[in-house]
Amino acid sequence: MIQLTATPASTLTDEPVHIRATGLSPLQIVILQATLKDEKGNLFHSQAYYKANEAGEVDLERAPSLGGDYIGVHPMGLFWSLKPEKFLTKLVKRSVMNSPFLVQIKLHDSNLPLAQIASTAPKVSVTLERWYTAPGVTRIQVHEGHLLGSSLCCHPLGHFPGVIDLFADIGGLIEYRASLLASHGFATLALVLGPGIGIVSISKGAEIGLSMAIHLKQATATVLINGPNFVFSTPQVYRGQIHQPLYFSPQLVSINASGLAQFQYCFEEARNEAQGHFLFIVGEDDKIINSKAYAEHAKEQLRRNGKNNWTLLSYPGAGHMLEPPYSPLCCASKLSKLHLFMPWGGEVTPHAVAQEHSWKEIQKFLRKHLVPAVTSQL
Repeated sequence: MIQLTATPASTLTDEPVHIRATGLSPLQIVILQATLKDEKGNLFHSQAYYKANEAGEVDLERAPSLGGDYIGVHPMGLFWSLKPEKFLTKLVKRSVMNSPFLVQIKLHDSNLPLAQIASTAPKVSVTLERWYTAPGVTRIQVHEGHLLGSSLCCHPLGHFPGVIDLFADIGGLIEYRASLLASHGFATLALVLGPGIGIVSISKGAEIGLSMAIHLKQATATVLINGPNFVFSTPQVYRGQIHQPLYFSPQLVSINASGLAQFQYCFEEARNEAQGHFLFIVGEDDKIINSKAYAEHAKEQLRRNGKNNWTLLSYPGAGHMLEPPYSPLCCASKLSKLHLFMPWGGEVTPHAVAQEHSWKEIQKFLRKHLVPAVTSQL
């Protein structure tokens, strides 16, 4: 009898799952498929071919995928290789508190044509819950003046390192990275432990994150993911002083053969000075901005000012939208604010590797610079 197990069946979305099929014929080739529907009903799917061992078992922690959406030993490949059925659709979790994403893992015979998989009942299947908040995480809506956001914390009475999370300009309040950080012991826009705060930011959010690091002495640990080292698009105002955006050359915006806009060469260079500690994270296949060059430039500015308070992580094959582990690659999507389709870049497997590694490094960096060292009183 064929059995398919995936453990744990309910877990945070940035945590791995162990998938295993037993009861197969020796050396039998099967198709494993993952499907997920987002909150709008958009379907995402992935599939890979696996060959059972002599005992009739496929264990994704040891068995390589022979083909499909990825090749090789990748225990979480079915998750990070999910693709939208509707082209240019990005997987986004809006409601992080009360419901998980449900992922179905299905096993099919390998002789089934790919076009028939969706309409054919699997031999066996399991459903997994992928949560964005751990038990005990609380959320408080924040709306003060022009500030709109939310505060997430793993326990309302605890003392935790504080982090401000600034997402890309993709529309609306995006909380899933903040909720995962809260699940791992950080307070996002909540009670702060120690004298400083941390900032985690990406894309347009990284522009604001860098400005905060420049102007706010409390910003002691700043993570900048694929962001510019200058103000662009909209002026910034701080204590009555207006910081104008860098000169923009609209004539250098290009539209490629797929109808996607490209901005890498539309801005002049900028200068910056900032305090605190910095973690620059770069996807070398970023198709939106020349993020590696901007990170290198910011690093050189810090070095020329006699500072060594930075770390640069650069990932070949990774795109612009570096997110928490096992998130599917979004290589392009629509930016409603500009009414343009944006190519974020990235290759599926190296992008997934970059997300898993950088997420661990982000948490290590924040804890190192935000959590006071404990001195023994003995």
